[in-house]
Amino acid sequence: MEQSELQALADKLDRLIEHSRKLERDNAMLRELQEDWNRERAQLMHKNDLAKNKIEAMIGRLRALEHH
Repeated sequence: MEQSELQALADKLDRLIEHSRKLERDNAMLRELQEDWNRERAQLMHKNDLAKNKIEAMIGRLRALEHH
């Protein structure tokens, strides 16, 4: 193999390594975003459950008032 071919191959390898590192960084960032979305989803589900329980309690009190 000629020197220029070896250099071209080395350049390609360097680009592949850099591309791989970028993908690893992107992947780590996406995993963090996914964890954030999962936490937010859990919080929203919890708030939704609290609101549902409050509404059900209000409905129960209203029905109790109707029967008095």
